Amino acid sequence: MKPEPSPVGRALEAAQAALAAEHAAAYGYGVIGARTTGGARAAEAREAYGGHLARRDALARTVRELGGAPRPSEAAYALPFEVRGPADAERLAAVIEDRVAGAYSDLVRAAEGPLRREAADALSAAAVRAARWRGGGVAFPGLTERA
Repeated sequence: MKPEPSPVGRALEAAQAALAAEHAAAYGYGVIGARTTGGARAAEAREAYGGHLARRDALARTVRELGGAPRPSEAAYALPFEVRGPADAERLAAVIEDRVAGAYSDLVRAAEGPLRREAADALSAAAVRAARWRGGGVAFPGLTERA
């Protein structure tokens, strides 16, 4: 029987997964930015991109503090569908935010103290962005990936 990971091990594993989600989100927002026409949606995409970069950098520090080596970004990520225009870009943004929320939901469960609070804040921010892109929220943000 495989032993259960320690609480620090679970937090490190969940932080690495959240870091991977942030890497993918940054890549996805590059695509979204290229397909979003100007105005409020373009500004929203730039703001989200910057937020994901900041959280990515913070998670890399967290992984090091937990004793791990931060996972590097992939060269490219497979998108869940082809993004041809602004409507597809908005749909992709909602999917990305749902996935990020799922990763932070796992980190909330695995972490304690300040890291749990940071993960909950990130989960909330991703859920709000997803609702804005989608035009409505979901009952349990972060758990939609498990449905």
